[in-house]
Amino acid sequence: MLELKQSWPDDLAAQYRAAGYWRGETMFGFLRDRALRAPDTIAVVGGPIRWTYGELVKRAEAHAAGFLSLGLVPGERVIVQLPNIPEFLSVVFGLFRARLVPVFALPAHRATEIAHFALKAEASAYVVAERHEDFDYRVLAREVRSQLPALRHVVVIGEAQEFTPLDALPTEGVPLPPDPPSSDVAFLQISGGSTGLSKLIPRTHDDYIYSFRASAEICGLGEASVYMAALPVAHNFPMSSPGIFGALHAGSRIILCPSPSPETAFALVEKERVTITGVVPPLALLWMQAAATTGHDISSLKVLQVGGAKFAPEAAARVRATLGCTLQQVFGMAEGLVNYTRLDDPEEVIVQTQGRAISPDDEILIVDDLGRPVVEGEPGLLLTRGPYTIRAYHNDAAANGRSFTPDGYYRTGDIVSKTTDGYLIVRGRAGDHINRAGEKISAEEIEDHLLAHPAVFDAAVVSIPDPYLGERSCAFVISKGEKPKTIALKAFVRGRGLAEFKVPDQIVFVERFETTAVGKVSRKTLRQNLREQFLKQTPVEA
Repeated sequence: MLELKQSWPDDLAAQYRAAGYWRGETMFGFLRDRALRAPDTIAVVGGPIRWTYGELVKRAEAHAAGFLSLGLVPGERVIVQLPNIPEFLSVVFGLFRARLVPVFALPAHRATEIAHFALKAEASAYVVAERHEDFDYRVLAREVRSQLPALRHVVVIGEAQEFTPLDALPTEGVPLPPDPPSSDVAFLQISGGSTGLSKLIPRTHDDYIYSFRASAEICGLGEASVYMAALPVAHNFPMSSPGIFGALHAGSRIILCPSPSPETAFALVEKERVTITGVVPPLALLWMQAAATTGHDISSLKVLQVGGAKFAPEAAARVRATLGCTLQQVFGMAEGLVNYTRLDDPEEVIVQTQGRAISPDDEILIVDDLGRPVVEGEPGLLLTRGPYTIRAYHNDAAANGRSFTPDGYYRTGDIVSKTTDGYLIVRGRAGDHINRAGEKISAEEIEDHLLAHPAVFDAAVVSIPDPYLGERSCAFVISKGEKPKTIALKAFVRGRGLAEFKVPDQIVFVERFETTAVGKVSRKTLRQNLREQFLKQTPVEA
């Protein structure tokens, strides 16, 4: 297997330790410490399950023994694709305890994405729930494993069929390894996938724990806080900003919401007296609309975090009046940098900006296309480095060359401006990247799948502003002969094993793409031109 690593220059690493950002904590170690202090405090609630901190640690240690009993050895990678259920936590912390490396996949991912993660990470095992939202993950596991024999084990929560049931694994009698060095890679997160399939992001114990520990402090989490995970917990936002990990570090209670619909979420807010949760902008709009007629008491909610995509100021200004809580804007990325509006910021700052960085040692550069710093207040490309921003992707030299400067700055691909107080205002994306309700989609990836259709000659996928989703995807298609039906073309893309959110929202057939005099045009320019032409002909409603 390729070595998993994430390293900072020695002088910066020493600086981050001296500043107290990196404290030598580990992902399982911090939970064990919390359980020793408050073993009988409720840690997680999901459906009828209510586990204390002590019970969660005990289950995690049992799972650690079970995974090692399969013959897995520390350092091997395990894909985890689970919905918002308590077993997500017991499995993941069990993998941490066994010094195995989780690779986080979303419930929406299908065979193409899972096979990519497994191949890129050299995964040895795959953990799924039996079913979620009427989808049978055993069928998916069967398909992926037929392609990748190196994926030796499939562990299933529920009826396992030919696979290994989680609850049948041995829970004792297997020696557990000592805690890892805190500089080791703890897990592999997935990137937004701005070009092609998602890249793998190695996060160390040191850097990731600092990120969510500091986030929990900024968000005011403590032992009396009740954090509800409304979004899929494998997303970086509900995992660490401050997310489920930040809540556990602070000794808070976690409520796992099976669906972010207002009816489901509001009922849990009322029942469990939820104090803080995070959503993407489309959900925030839906919640604000539903709040006017809900019969549920949501008055316990003190903070609504909104992130994953730009939240329009007009909508942001309505949060306090409609939901009766403070809005906290969150802007960040799985690669590192996270920005928050502070809870005591003036309303204008909360509404108009996407926050400022967690750390005094988050270095931020805003530059033009030639890499020159822009005038303060002007928009430009966001580059960053710091104590929790990665310096390299795993097993992807080409992406590393594109995404990182020689001196270690991460090229985020975001266009932002910065206020005199250090707050960022997101202006858009620099690349061919669609941010659909917080899900990042690569135009290039979807074009490749469209081009596989026998009736498609060429295709270009662009983002179109959408008042509900933020952006939607529109595919411009040149057909070979008779045009395929739109519904059939969408079904073809869906049938290639992709997450549903990647299927084009709209398909427009065109006769040709405009080119230069010599018959050439960059894909980026082509997409930009098609988008502009479409918007001139079809204005988007505000």
